[in-house]
Amino acid sequence: MSDDSLEQRLTELEVRLTFIDDTVNALAAADAEQSVRIAALERIIRDLRNELSSMRLASGHDPHSEPPPPHY
Repeated sequence: MSDDSLEQRLTELEVRLTFIDDTVNALAAADAEQSVRIAALERIIRDLRNELSSMRLASGHDPHSEPPPPHY
């Protein structure tokens, strides 16, 4: 194998490694962003559940005390 061929292969591998590094970094950033968004959505859902529970208690409405629908 000639030195030029070896040099060319090494350069190609370095370029490919650079692209792979960029892709891994982009995926890591996307993962971090998604984690933040998921945590925010979980907080919103928890707050909505608490608000719904508070509204049910304030109205005196208990869905468990209702009779089942006629099709049961």
